[in-house]
Amino acid sequence: MNHRRKEHASHGHPSVRAYTTSQSPATRAGGYDHDSPADFPSEHRQNLFPEKYFPWRSGEITRLEAFCDVVFGFALTLLVVSLEVPNTYAALMEDMRDFLPFAVCFSQLVMIWLAHYKFSRRYGLEDAYAVFLNMVLLFLVLLYVYPLKFVFALLFSQLTGDQSHAIVSWHEASVLMRIYALGFASVFLLFVLMYLHAYRMRQKLGLNAVEVEQTRASIWENAILTSVGLSSLAVAFKHPEWAGWLFCVIGPALAIHRTISGKRVRSLAERHGPA
Repeated sequence: MNHRRKEHASHGHPSVRAYTTSQSPATRAGGYDHDSPADFPSEHRQNLFPEKYFPWRSGEITRLEAFCDVVFGFALTLLVVSLEVPNTYAALMEDMRDFLPFAVCFSQLVMIWLAHYKFSRRYGLEDAYAVFLNMVLLFLVLLYVYPLKFVFALLFSQLTGDQSHAIVSWHEASVLMRIYALGFASVFLLFVLMYLHAYRMRQKLGLNAVEVEQTRASIWENAILTSVGLSSLAVAFKHPEWAGWLFCVIGPALAIHRTISGKRVRSLAERHGPA
């Protein structure tokens, strides 16, 4: 059954969307009634839930989300290995050498896009401050593309012995790593600000205890990514050769954080869930 919704003002904030269908008693109590599709956006099929403990409040794709997707698509276009199909074997081999750095850069941009997608779908915030943060994020993504591509092209050229991207001085390596680390930290600092904004709006958004805890966890997760970027930036001033290795701590740090926050979320869900 298709459930239609409409946008309306909530406590004086027209940017906060709400469902026209009423929530089930279990959901109002802070739990999750998975048998009631009225609690979820209409574009998700019944019994298919993007997140187990966080019903998404955003519905139809808005102009802001569509614009963001266009910009992310353009950023990915800037990473394209070659705009022309190679017509010789040598040209093909040269393009093939660029596929690994392209894949790494592609995955990083997809990671940023997924983080943005998750935030947009969770909260559906489009007030002036949220729009401003989105625009700054898009600006940084476009600014971040070329340093990102150059860093990994340089890395893989050193691994393969290709000298076409060689850094000739310690100073250049330091500046390059500072630019990369600053861009990385700035992007995820924006996500910290976006989640802090959603946390401040928790009452108007109607977040329950489990959703509030997940919002806090997202703030800390992006704060970890930001701190790693800033640490790399600081190290790059004196030891650029070690600055890149600091990003290796992201995996273990996020794994520990998600394990701890996941236990808290499940514990809250058990306490506030339906009997």
